[in-house]
Amino acid sequence: MNHALTQLQPYPFEKLRALLGSVTPAADKRAIALSIGEPKHESPAFVAKALADNLDKLAVYPSTLGLPGLRQAIGQWCEQRFGVPTGWLDADRHILPVNGTREALFAFTQTVVNRADDGLVISPNPFYQIYEGAALLAGATPHYLPCLEDNGFNPDFDAVSADVWQRCQILFLCSPGNPTGALVPMDTLKKLIALADEHDFVIASDECYSELYFDEENPPPGLLTACAELGRSDFKRCVVFHSLSKRSNLPGLRSGFVAGDAAIIKPFLLYRTYHGCAMPVQTQLASIAAWQDEAHVRANRDQYRAKYDAVLDILQPVMDVQRPDGSFYLWAKVPGGDAEFTRDLFEAQHVTVVPGSYLSREVDGVNPGAGRVRMALVAPLAECIEAAERIRDFLGKR
Repeated sequence: MNHALTQLQPYPFEKLRALLGSVTPAADKRAIALSIGEPKHESPAFVAKALADNLDKLAVYPSTLGLPGLRQAIGQWCEQRFGVPTGWLDADRHILPVNGTREALFAFTQTVVNRADDGLVISPNPFYQIYEGAALLAGATPHYLPCLEDNGFNPDFDAVSADVWQRCQILFLCSPGNPTGALVPMDTLKKLIALADEHDFVIASDECYSELYFDEENPPPGLLTACAELGRSDFKRCVVFHSLSKRSNLPGLRSGFVAGDAAIIKPFLLYRTYHGCAMPVQTQLASIAAWQDEAHVRANRDQYRAKYDAVLDILQPVMDVQRPDGSFYLWAKVPGGDAEFTRDLFEAQHVTVVPGSYLSREVDGVNPGAGRVRMALVAPLAECIEAAERIRDFLGKR
């Protein structure tokens, strides 16, 4: 067996099941889950129709490169959304469809990491656990940068030593972040690109929450926006990851894309050809329909705004919790231990959240997720309100 498998930690939800396994929740309260970040809003009917209308494509082997029409639709969306000048993103060289960002983040790491080097894969802390697992299974060492409140829940990149940057092979960004919802500022993105040039590492920007924001007039920038502003038409050392899961409430479609530096995309395509992960043709055709429509995405944001407004009105008077820059999470500070809070809340109120320490790693004696919990506002509005009221009642009795 691959000995690196022994280095993998249990997934946060395995730890959560173990924590709650011996607890009996209140029998008079129905379960409300704010734990798993699985969108519950209705999937677009026109996407389902596009999928159903193309079931005859089940008899067709898909290519790993994907349909030209899908890559072109993705390129046009990037131009409109991130201000990339027309023609910079070549659909044949800069874009690959993928089966959701989770699969792509893992495979990308296996492609980029050079096992012969004593390489680091740097990620925010707390973080999406795929970054860590992918690094370990690629033969690299994870290096964690704490995301603390006094730095806006972003890593303090200025505190990273030149030696660490020199060993870095991949820098993972997540903007808006999971679980903090923090955006990486544009000036920081430009500074990181300069560091990537200086130390020769790849920036992998996980932007799967990029379409969940609050101000319709000011959508958050991404790594492609920074490249555009810098005149970096080759997207050198820059790769972004996007998905329809959160944007379009299509987690089961398993559809996203990777875009950026053609010199990285080319070997990534080679890896994927052997990896055997081509997107089914009918899924590609349904994805084209999703990327070409923004009305359903705006309606999706409206629903999340309503939930944030209602839930924060209830919780802010009784706990330390703020509206994030984006995503559908709340990163709330809780009294006492976060695991204890999670267990007791489940027992008393049948509401499930995730301990922040389960989403982080302890470095130099500090776990940046300790004392916090992640709440995913994915349930219907009425359920989110009821969950917030139960949390308020629970806090009132502690």
